[in-house]
Amino acid sequence: MKSRMLAVLGVLLSLFVLAEVNYPNLAPQSQLAIFALLGLLLIWIKVPVSVRLSPTFRWVIDGTLLAATLISFCYVVLQTEPVFARWWIGGEPLGNRAGIEGSIDIAMGLVGLLLIIEATRRTIGQTLPLLALLFIAYAAFGPAMPDWLFPHRGYSWDRIVSQTFLHSQGVFGIALKVMFTYVFLFVLFGTLLEGTGATAFIIRLARRVFRNSPGGPAKVAVLSSGLMGSLSGSAVANTATTGTFTIPLMRSTGFQPAVAGGIEAAASSGGALVPPIMGAGAYMMLEIIDPPVTYLDIIGAAILPALLYYLSLLLIVHFYARRIGAGHEEEAPSPPPAAQAAPGLVFAAAFAVLILLLVLGFTPFRAVSVSLLAILLSAAFSAQTRLNLPKIVDAMSRAAQSGVSLIAAAGCVGIIIGVVTLTGIGSRLPSVILPLAENHLVLGLILLMISTIILGMGLPSAVCYLLMATLIGPVLGDLGLVPLAAHLFIFYFGMMSMVTPPVALAAYTASAIANAGVMETAVKAFRFSLVGFALPYAFTLRPELLLLGEQGTLVHALPALFFTVTGIVALSASLGGFLFTPLNRYWRIAFLACGILLILWQQFPVQLVLAGAVLGLSLFNNREGRRTGPTG
Repeated sequence: MKSRMLAVLGVLLSLFVLAEVNYPNLAPQSQLAIFALLGLLLIWIKVPVSVRLSPTFRWVIDGTLLAATLISFCYVVLQTEPVFARWWIGGEPLGNRAGIEGSIDIAMGLVGLLLIIEATRRTIGQTLPLLALLFIAYAAFGPAMPDWLFPHRGYSWDRIVSQTFLHSQGVFGIALKVMFTYVFLFVLFGTLLEGTGATAFIIRLARRVFRNSPGGPAKVAVLSSGLMGSLSGSAVANTATTGTFTIPLMRSTGFQPAVAGGIEAAASSGGALVPPIMGAGAYMMLEIIDPPVTYLDIIGAAILPALLYYLSLLLIVHFYARRIGAGHEEEAPSPPPAAQAAPGLVFAAAFAVLILLLVLGFTPFRAVSVSLLAILLSAAFSAQTRLNLPKIVDAMSRAAQSGVSLIAAAGCVGIIIGVVTLTGIGSRLPSVILPLAENHLVLGLILLMISTIILGMGLPSAVCYLLMATLIGPVLGDLGLVPLAAHLFIFYFGMMSMVTPPVALAAYTASAIANAGVMETAVKAFRFSLVGFALPYAFTLRPELLLLGEQGTLVHALPALFFTVTGIVALSASLGGFLFTPLNRYWRIAFLACGILLILWQQFPVQLVLAGAVLGLSLFNNREGRRTGPTG
């Protein structure tokens, strides 16, 4: 019964989004209210309030929440759509009653807020709900705040509820709009592709590429997780999907359980940066960045940072595998050529159609909608990939169940955005960062990094980006940076929060699969992704790496790319403990220092000296390796 209800609601949610995004008939607030309504209904059915409670008590609580959700969110639709005008309170729609809401409006809004907070707690944990409650308390008790917490005159509970739920600056604001307009369709895109066998194709492709390479299974994890992460945009979902295959494979060839889990978590977390999908971040940037940028600007700027991140992971894995002597994967039996070709053709066709439509100027939601049709048509040519009605229903159901955590989180972030807009803290917080950045830009960026990682703990990377862009958005334009580079900087570190202890959700998921310690796996994931913590500074201080502006070509980016790659090689060798031969502590410190300075330093003569130092150290290590004989 439960699975049938989840399937029905999942199909309804998928069909509703497809219909309303492409052929809207409802007002924007009604669209988002129904979107959130269906998402929350799925949550109450899928995620019980607590497994420790008796089934009867759970049924009473969840049944009450189901009824409250139907009443409060349907109320928003009822008071918004002209077809229900005869039931409008005072003869005015909800949008025209701002500031003069009645008691029933406030009561429905308060119920809606509590439902959103509870749904978020059930799906992604306590961090974001507690943050939302703190912001609500800040709005209510502003006059009592100390000077360092930006006191204000305070607002009534009616005003807070009105701002955060009843109108379009809170729950039904930009966060939920992006999830509705863009993200959910890309989640459906990924689940449909997975249903055709594309996931297995990606892993087989990676295994063929690295079958004779040291630490090949770990490199399979890096490549397959990068490709899959672009589809899902969720580090946790990516880890759970590809990790069930890659982690046991790594363990079988000599990698310790925690190391295997750490590599998978680090690789999965970077998927949100991989074009053309990039999880939800690209679509949020479309709505937030000022002056506006195009979707092609965003994915073009993300290409080199994504490639550099995965290059660093491959290098660290390679050097680490050489140092520990990890073996090669045993040759796996190859499926028939036709079985390999069919999913690959569907995968290629779907991405080709998507990218072509984006290049031709189609909106992202229209491009992905047509790409969904391309998946169905291209899959129909082979019995192996063909999606019949039960498979399509299953894909819609899985997409909905995968997306509900983002729906709840987006609504909860909307509460915070509503408070930020109401209190004006978003324009006051930058006053802390600007003086530091004016004296030393790198210190200002470090403060941004720390803030993003702390606020991003326990949050999906796209949700963390939206939260940070709301809180510190005003300061980004005053740092003297290219706006898109600054926004990619905070998006990148929102992504890195998934592998930063103590709350490293991707590493937690990997540890369960690897049967390793949670914190040990998180520390390993942090170590393998350490180069990624330096890369945002490289492309922020050298925006040519983002291929932006009049000189935004690969030719103009080559000098910066050369020094950045040299720095990545040095850092990777230091972290992996190997180059041509194992590195002792002093070698590792020397490579670490040169690598960090190469990435952060902007003066050309100094960069040239540092690159020469890396080359000299490498040649010396190579000579030492030839003298002592082959290793690994």
